[in-house]
Amino acid sequence: MSTNIQLFIDELEALKIPFKKDEPMKNHTTFKIGGNTPAFIEPVSTEQIKIIVNLSKKYSVKILCVGRGSNMLISDSGIDMAVIHFGENFNKITKDENSINVLSGATLISLCNFAKENSLAGLEFAYGIPATVGGAVYMNAGAYGGEISNVIKSVTYLDEDGEIHTKAKEELDYSYRHSYFKNKNCIILSTDIALSDGNKDEISALMDDYMNRRKTKQPLNYPSAGSTFKRPEGAFASALIDRCGLKGYSVGDAQVSEKHAGFVINKGSATANEVKQLMEDVKKIVFEKTGFTLEPEIIVL
Repeated sequence: MSTNIQLFIDELEALKIPFKKDEPMKNHTTFKIGGNTPAFIEPVSTEQIKIIVNLSKKYSVKILCVGRGSNMLISDSGIDMAVIHFGENFNKITKDENSINVLSGATLISLCNFAKENSLAGLEFAYGIPATVGGAVYMNAGAYGGEISNVIKSVTYLDEDGEIHTKAKEELDYSYRHSYFKNKNCIILSTDIALSDGNKDEISALMDDYMNRRKTKQPLNYPSAGSTFKRPEGAFASALIDRCGLKGYSVGDAQVSEKHAGFVINKGSATANEVKQLMEDVKKIVFEKTGFTLEPEIIVL
């Protein structure tokens, strides 16, 4: 552990900001893979997040924000970064007419259920995506033809100087699996969602339909990071991988799902290196056989 990180940790302790030292990230990712972080921080307020950001600048410590830990693959040797976990302390959801304000630690499933209970339509596609709202807003999560950016009104975030800003959706540079926040040192705090009036029974039926499709077609019984590759222009990643005969292709306990070729799964004790090697193999074979270049959707740390 570097001196700077130790000094950073000492200040967290002195300020009584809750954290776990040398925490295995495999316990906090949907892939169930990943070595330790020197500090797994669970702040209880935005003020504590501001303090953490200022300390990270003071000691040149990098910060990673994590909700459910989906859509990421963390090195077996761990990461030289502190982790801010958005969990129970940041899962509040409130309603104002047809607008919903949701903190970044709330899950998409809980947000969808909240919308359903209030007879608000437009989020049904997101039911079952294993992410928190913060992660979904960051990567513009989507499924079944819908994207989270379609329903965003505005996003409130903390910049790298610890200042709070709010931007309207039109300012957030949304496109397929991309947002303003990619490659920026910002921390998403909350999001205003704009939905339309709907029929609760119809909303519920559509949510159930999407969930049944997921259960039927996706390998939900194995740890994974969700869809492994982005959709290339003019094709679908899963169809290309399937066409190349790669369903079931394995490197150690990392495997291209036999149920859905778009998913790489952890069959038991897969390592990050095995997953990375499998992804490189798939990318190489797909390019050689089809001419399409696959780009990872999951973030590799």
